[in-house]
Amino acid sequence: MAGMRLQPDKNKRPGRRTHDPRSLALALVLACLAGCEPGPAPAAQSSPPVPAPGAPLPGLTAAELARFEEGLALFDKVFTPEEGLGPFFNENQCSACHTDPASGGNGEQFALRMTRFEAPDRCDLLPAAGGENVQTNATPALAATGVARRPEPAAATERGLFFVPFLFGLGLVEAIPARAIELRADPDDRDGDGVSGRVGRDAAGGLARFGRKAEHPTIDSFVAGALLLEMGITSPVHPTETLLDGRPWPAEIDPVADPEMDAAGLARLGDFVRFLAPLAQRVLPETRADVERGEQLFERVGCPACHTPEFVTGPSPVAALDRKPVRLYSDLLLHDMGPELAGACGIAASPAEYRTEPLMGVGYRRQYLHDGRALDLIEAILMHGGEAVPARDAFAALDRVSQERLVQFLRSL
Repeated sequence: MAGMRLQPDKNKRPGRRTHDPRSLALALVLACLAGCEPGPAPAAQSSPPVPAPGAPLPGLTAAELARFEEGLALFDKVFTPEEGLGPFFNENQCSACHTDPASGGNGEQFALRMTRFEAPDRCDLLPAAGGENVQTNATPALAATGVARRPEPAAATERGLFFVPFLFGLGLVEAIPARAIELRADPDDRDGDGVSGRVGRDAAGGLARFGRKAEHPTIDSFVAGALLLEMGITSPVHPTETLLDGRPWPAEIDPVADPEMDAAGLARLGDFVRFLAPLAQRVLPETRADVERGEQLFERVGCPACHTPEFVTGPSPVAALDRKPVRLYSDLLLHDMGPELAGACGIAASPAEYRTEPLMGVGYRRQYLHDGRALDLIEAILMHGGEAVPARDAFAALDRVSQERLVQFLRSL
C-alpha cells in the first residue's frame, strides 16, 4: 500500500549500464533461449495444477477459506474519511497498490520515506512529522484548510523511494522458525566470505522478517503498519493517528474515533495475506535445460550467500502452512548494499542496509530493486554493491549467453 505514481528517471540512475549492439551470431543464440525477454512468462506445465496468482494456499479448510475471502473483500474495499481514511493517506484501498498480477501483487506506486540517521546506528523515524512515510494525499476536510499533502520533515537527513512489494506466500514466510533465520546470520563475517547478514529487529528488539528494512515480526504487524502509514487508518496495534508537527487533529478533520479498524477487521486482512499462495515457478519443457543451467550459474556466482533458495516452515495448526518447503530465495536478513543504493534508515537498519529481497515471484515483476530503478534483471544485478560485490563481479565476468541463462532461471521463478 503505497502512493506515489512515479516512473524512475533512466537518465539519473547511478550505475546504469550502456549496452553495446549485439552481433548477429549472439542475437541468434539468445533468440533460442526462450523466456529471457521481460514480461510475464508462459503458464507453467505442471501436475498437479499450481495456484493462479491471487489464489489461496492449497489445503485450507472451509473455515480458513472463508477467512481468506472475508479478508479479500476488505483488502479490495474503498475506504472513505467517514470510515477512518486519512487525514493524510496515499491510497484509499489496499488493492489500489497491490494489484498486479492480482490482489496481493504490486503496482506503479512508490512510498516516500524520510528519516534522520545518526551514525553509527541511531535511526529516527521522525514520527511526529510523519517522516517514516510522507503521504501524498489529504482528505477533503484537510485539503479545505490548505494542506494538500504531508510536508516533508525538515529534520530528515535521508530519503528513499520504496516500490510496492508482493504479498504472495507471506504466510509461509511467517511460518519459518526464527531459529532457522538466526542460524543464517553472520554479523561479524566469521567465515570470511564478505557476507555479514544481520537479523532485523522491531522496536521491541524482537526478530523481524517483513518490510524492506526488516522491521515487522508478523503479518499482523506488517498489515497494521501499512494501514496507518498508507491509508491513515488506526487499529489496536497503532491506535493513534500520525500527527502534523506533533499537533492532534481537530474533530472536524478526523471525525472517526480511534481505533478506526477493530481487531476483527485487522485479523481478516491478516488472514487474507497469510493464506495467499506463493506465485508458481513457470518452466516450459523446451526451456527446462536452459533454466537448470541458469540455476547452476546462480549458485556458482555466489547468489545463494544472501538469496537462500529454500526454508522449511515449522509446525503450524494450519495444515497448509505446516512443515512446508518455501522456495523463497532470501535469507530474510539485513545486508549492506553499498552507498549507491542507500536511502532511508530503518528501526535497526542503516541507510544502506536492506532485507534480502525474496526472488520467489521475481519473474512476474517489471521493475527491480527496492525502488524500482532497474528495468531489467541484468541491470539490477550489476547495481548490487556492498556485501554483494563478489557475486556481482562473478556475474559480470560471465559471457553474455551465460548471463542470459542465469536471468532465464530468475524469470522462471
